[in-house]
Amino acid sequence: MLRSKITNNEVYTLRGFIEKSIKNSSIELRFVVDEIVQQEERSISEEELERYALIQKKLESGSKNLETLIRDKMLKDEKVRVANIYGNNAIVQKDFFEGLDVSQKYFDISDHSCNITSSMAIISKLKEISALDYDIVALVRGGGDRHSMETFNDLSLSELFITMKPVTVTAIGHTVDETLLDKLADKRFHLPHDYGAGLHTIAEKLSHERSNSRALLIDEVKKDITKQFSEQVETLEKQLKKKNEEFTEAQKTYKEQVENYNKTFTDQLKVRNEEFQKLQLSSGKQLEDLQKNFQEQQKQRQAEMESYKKEIAVLHEKNVRSAINESTASLKGNLETLEKENVRLNQEVQSSKTDHTKIIIAFLVALVIGFILAKFI
Repeated sequence: MLRSKITNNEVYTLRGFIEKSIKNSSIELRFVVDEIVQQEERSISEEELERYALIQKKLESGSKNLETLIRDKMLKDEKVRVANIYGNNAIVQKDFFEGLDVSQKYFDISDHSCNITSSMAIISKLKEISALDYDIVALVRGGGDRHSMETFNDLSLSELFITMKPVTVTAIGHTVDETLLDKLADKRFHLPHDYGAGLHTIAEKLSHERSNSRALLIDEVKKDITKQFSEQVETLEKQLKKKNEEFTEAQKTYKEQVENYNKTFTDQLKVRNEEFQKLQLSSGKQLEDLQKNFQEQQKQRQAEMESYKKEIAVLHEKNVRSAINESTASLKGNLETLEKENVRLNQEVQSSKTDHTKIIIAFLVALVIGFILAKFI
């Protein structure tokens, strides 16, 4: 009934009470309206409504947990990549690192500077950082006049801030005032030193948790290993006892087998020795027979060789005689031919005594024939 009397975008004074309920680790407050006291003149600007819409949008999307991010990175033994945005002439980096202390080893920190009193400069720097895949993006400022804080209430800057993929952090120096960016950030720290100390506290806490978890895990593992070792020892003792019994039985069986084998081997060796002696006698007799046969064959071959030599000598003599006879017959034929030629030449000489040339030729031929005949006869 009361809702039907209320118009959107108007201001009312309401009377009622607050109810509280606890869910998990959060407390939920509800304002229950009993009465509409009066309608007020509208005093909320459009800019305030836009700020409220951004806060609602952030509540709906939820905040990213800084501690969860750091825990995941530490469990993977990876460093947390942090981008800190300072003013151009800022000197608060030292405060941050003093707060961070020895936990710096868990973080990979990059410093970026811009005109931190200009919302456009911060927007440009945030867009530049968005492409660098950081895990945490923080606006860090050491203080300043109250008027310069209006930069952190800028609507365009705030709208970009809530769409950032990394965990967003503010540490802009004023502990009393809360800017719109402080409300929209995933984690707010009042001062740069508090920011560094907060990261140190989270890292130390997670480091102790991991150490304790490892110690508990080691104890559990030791207990399990001790139990398993005892069971294995007991099992091995049983197996060893069984193996000893099997070994004793096998040794006994082996002894019997060795005795049987030795007996069998002795009998076989005796038989083999008898067979070898017989074989040796038989081989000796065969060797003597072979030697006798070899001597007889050698005598026969020697007699055959002598016979072959005589036959070869006879054949050689026959061949020599045959060759001589052939040569003699040939020479006789040649001699008869030469004699005929000599007779003819003599006739020619007698017919032509004045032909001196022919006489000389005939004389030379006669000399050659005589030389040949002398050589062969």
